[in-house]
Amino acid sequence: MHPNLIHFGTFALPSYGILVAIGMVLGLIVSVNLLQREGLDEDFGWNLGLVSIFSGIIGSKILYAIVEPNYSLLHPRTLLTRDFLQSGGVWYGGLVAAVAGGLAYVAYKRMPLLDTLDAFVPGIALGHGIGRLGCFAAGCCFGRETHVPWAVTFTNPLANSLVGTPLNLPLHPTQLYEFATEVILFAFLLWVWKNKWFSGQVFGTYAFVYGIARFVLEFYRGDPGRGSVFGGALSLTQLISIFMVVLGGIMWMHRPAAQLHHQTAETN
Repeated sequence: MHPNLIHFGTFALPSYGILVAIGMVLGLIVSVNLLQREGLDEDFGWNLGLVSIFSGIIGSKILYAIVEPNYSLLHPRTLLTRDFLQSGGVWYGGLVAAVAGGLAYVAYKRMPLLDTLDAFVPGIALGHGIGRLGCFAAGCCFGRETHVPWAVTFTNPLANSLVGTPLNLPLHPTQLYEFATEVILFAFLLWVWKNKWFSGQVFGTYAFVYGIARFVLEFYRGDPGRGSVFGGALSLTQLISIFMVVLGGIMWMHRPAAQLHHQTAETN
């Protein structure tokens, strides 16, 4: 709707970047607070957050360059253009890279992995949700054409030139769908964290629930920059969503077996 929050002459402050930054800061504050309540070091939390954010930005851009036809890793010059730098990224590319960078840092600091993940995923959900408001403002991650009463119509030519947003067509507000999903998920994850009874429970819940939600939301997306698999039957994002659901399910299935073994050992 409003790709630029402030625009004076040649200076422009993009709404997407501002809202994503706000989401990152608020999400990190939540994560560090939960990490402290897990009994872990505050400085470790802030450093882990910065490592994960930096890794996530790089990962989202790399996957965007792979799946977006206007850019290519084989043509590095296209990756240095103003349009590419102002564009968003692919969320799952950022998530995978952020987790990988974070895991490396956790291993380096020899911190408890599952408790750290449990503390961080509620903040990830909150930050991602706020970031989707940035997507809505920029016009990226737009939905398919629809005529439902709550459809949105983009009219700003800048959104079309930067991210290819269709203008003057009623579209599913997929950015708002995901914002609502993430806010609800954030509240649910906080409840799970307060009542968790095994390490990894919050992360497993996030992976399972978000994986399902994102798989469904993909059917309403209309932007092309997410790749496709199986002859176009699914998007690359949906394939990653399936892996997330499986991962979350495995974590939940493994926990009862581990608890049963522990209880049996105590009885003996």
